[in-house]
Amino acid sequence: MSYQEMLFTFLGGLGIFLFGIKYLGDGLQKAAGNHLREILNRFTSTPFRAVLAGIIVTGLIQSSSGTTVLAVGLVSAGFMTLRQAIGVIMGANVGTTVTAFIIGFNLSEYALPIIGTGAILLFFSKRTSLQSIGQILFGFGALFYGLKLMGTAMDPLKDLPQFNQVMINVSHHPVLGVGIGTLLTMVLQSSSATIGILQQLYMQGSVTLTAALPILFGDNIGTTITAIIACLGASIAAKRTAASHVIFNLVGAVIFTLLLVPFTSVVTMFADSLGLNPAMQIAFAHGLFNISNLAIQFWFIPQIEMIVKKIIPGSEKNLNIRSVTLSEPIIHTSSVMAIEQAKNEVIQMGSYVLSSIRSARKYYNDTKDEWREDVLQYENAINQCDIELTEYLVKISATELTPLESQEQAMLLEFTKDFERIGDHSMNIIRYVEESIALEEKQRAKDKRNKTKTSNNRQTFLLHDEHLELLFDKVLKNIRDAMQVLENDDIELAQKMLDREEEINQLVELLRKKYIRLMTKGEGRAADGVLLIDISSNLERSSDRTLHIAKYFLGNKYNFKYDTSNFQYQKANPSPSSTLDGAEID
Repeated sequence: MSYQEMLFTFLGGLGIFLFGIKYLGDGLQKAAGNHLREILNRFTSTPFRAVLAGIIVTGLIQSSSGTTVLAVGLVSAGFMTLRQAIGVIMGANVGTTVTAFIIGFNLSEYALPIIGTGAILLFFSKRTSLQSIGQILFGFGALFYGLKLMGTAMDPLKDLPQFNQVMINVSHHPVLGVGIGTLLTMVLQSSSATIGILQQLYMQGSVTLTAALPILFGDNIGTTITAIIACLGASIAAKRTAASHVIFNLVGAVIFTLLLVPFTSVVTMFADSLGLNPAMQIAFAHGLFNISNLAIQFWFIPQIEMIVKKIIPGSEKNLNIRSVTLSEPIIHTSSVMAIEQAKNEVIQMGSYVLSSIRSARKYYNDTKDEWREDVLQYENAINQCDIELTEYLVKISATELTPLESQEQAMLLEFTKDFERIGDHSMNIIRYVEESIALEEKQRAKDKRNKTKTSNNRQTFLLHDEHLELLFDKVLKNIRDAMQVLENDDIELAQKMLDREEEINQLVELLRKKYIRLMTKGEGRAADGVLLIDISSNLERSSDRTLHIAKYFLGNKYNFKYDTSNFQYQKANPSPSSTLDGAEID
């Protein structure tokens, strides 16, 4: 086999292997019902449970890097503490050993029929569950087929004097092996790929166990690069999480490199007594290394937390986001308590919505990534609240409810959707600010190329308008009032919200006329339309959602009817079939 054939076969096999790992993990994730984030979010109350959660999630998605990135995101959002994340990361290192054990079974001869079976299920089945199984099988087969190709490409290496010399040097200088493993994993972005290559080389006799183990230790250091990349530009909490990952893996590699001789003896002893094949010996060594590292460092989680806080100083930004707390058993024992619990969570959801609009406003005034990230985190929290509250309220509706309880349940379901839509509008505002800046940059570049002189002497990329600021104020006031109406059954406040509607509509109309006037005078820019028209429109719709809450509250709960003579809700005669008399909300 020529060098070119070796290289091409190896690269093709590596590509198929990496695709197989990714596709297998995605299929497992779909089959798991996409609850991986929830597992990390809910089951990390103690360090031991955090470790178990890390093991389970990594075993499901076949990627310790993926679990670490999830943990970084949850810490950044405030769903998880740094100490909990350290436990998850420790568990992720153990969970990733599953892949090495799978490879150890050496099913390469059955790779193609497994791929074929998976493809049949993928393309000829309409059931989602069978398609997920097909994806798992296809990825599983691709993993082994890629390994087979890599093994074929690397087989001639054992006859190359240069390669043998490198392996001899690694045996004599373990630090060199650690460096090779670190660099290889950083380049491939997959510790599983490095382990797979190592298993193939060891099976062929190209490397000794003494040379393979330091490379395996370096593999754990290299896998931290993904977490480092994920935390770039992120919060202090996220950076600390990534730093704890580096410290945990680096300390483990140092400890076991120093203990290489006794560790090699232990692995050899177990391999001989259990009759393990070469690939399974590497998998066993990988598992023993990570479990031992966990057993040593698990007791020092508080110290690791203290170290990373000193390495990365500063105060963590707490968005005060917490997981949704809803008890399902209460639904069947006390529907009143279940509805009250749901109401508290809807109010909590409203607080995220309020904070999201505030952060969007800050981003309009000062386009820092910090405010944009806050909106993204609040949006994730709002969406999670929407999913869990909707499921919970639907379950409540399936029980036997009184007419009043049924009305409360329906009202809360409506409010959940209203708050979710306001969250979407705050995301739109972020997008429109970015779009406005991009348009202005494009326009300035065009003016510079054409040497166009304009009467516009604006220094900033964004037009900061006092009436748009006033619109933000009134919409934020309506959101705060909507939460108060829901929490305190405040009829008077609900009526004030309706009175404020006309002021908001007038502001939106004023901003539209202002944009037209700017364009007519030749002072306007294309970017101004995005700001004054699109952002004001989203703020108006956000306000409409809060008004929907006020109107629903007055019309359904207190049986008020809209009086067109004075444009106010008035108490009507009690009617069991009272419904909201209001405009349809966009």
